[in-house]
Amino acid sequence: MDVAGRVVLITGASSGVGAALAEKLAAVGARVVVNYSRSEGAANAVVSRISEVGGQALAIQADVSEEADCKRLVSATIEHFGQLDSLVNNAGTTTFVPHDQLDALTEDIWLRTLRVNLIGAFMMSREAAPHIEAVGGGEIIMTSSIASMTANGSSIAYCASKAGMNSLTRTLAKTLGKKKIRVNAVLPGLIDGDWAFNTWGGGDAEQYDGLKKMFSDQTPLGHVVTPEDVADSILALITGSDYVTGQLVTIDSGFTL
Repeated sequence: MDVAGRVVLITGASSGVGAALAEKLAAVGARVVVNYSRSEGAANAVVSRISEVGGQALAIQADVSEEADCKRLVSATIEHFGQLDSLVNNAGTTTFVPHDQLDALTEDIWLRTLRVNLIGAFMMSREAAPHIEAVGGGEIIMTSSIASMTANGSSIAYCASKAGMNSLTRTLAKTLGKKKIRVNAVLPGLIDGDWAFNTWGGGDAEQYDGLKKMFSDQTPLGHVVTPEDVADSILALITGSDYVTGQLVTIDSGFTL
């Protein structure tokens, strides 16, 4: 599919995978909405980089865990660009809680994790679907995680939220298929970048390098994926066949094999 002129809304796009995807889409002619929750400066920087090379992008603040914000985000997209062709549910959150510390996984952590990662993805999809149908169909893509399958991750709540996102991907694919809306998910492993450095690596370069080596040594391809790698996979789903739907695409250099 040629994406030139099409409008793609990316949640959680001020950094990481979302930012990389926004720039890649703009480079091939798409018009991009860069959603952010708190990082206004970073989101505006993404828009500036796109504008500097002749692309079209708009930053919009919204917290996808809030239904009213989801409605406002989609409405603002339509008001500015006049259409919506694709949605990428990339916004996510987590709180690090060791899996064996059950009492530390509070109700507040559970609810925040589910509202952003799972319920937010549903509410955004629900708001976007009629507009995507109105342009003759398009894509909804979820950024899930291999934590949904491996039972390893930053918390039990995070693993469960991403497993729920996988199920949401397949049920929405079945539900929205007749409207020519394809729904797929990407499942990255460890993503090399600032977030992993500051969280998994604790901001310590030596510790983080050791973590990356341990991870890459366990992958057949010997590589820790980057935000650009994941963005390339999402871009391939958007620009590729119109007959791929309900799929969970793992991007982890073979770590889970």
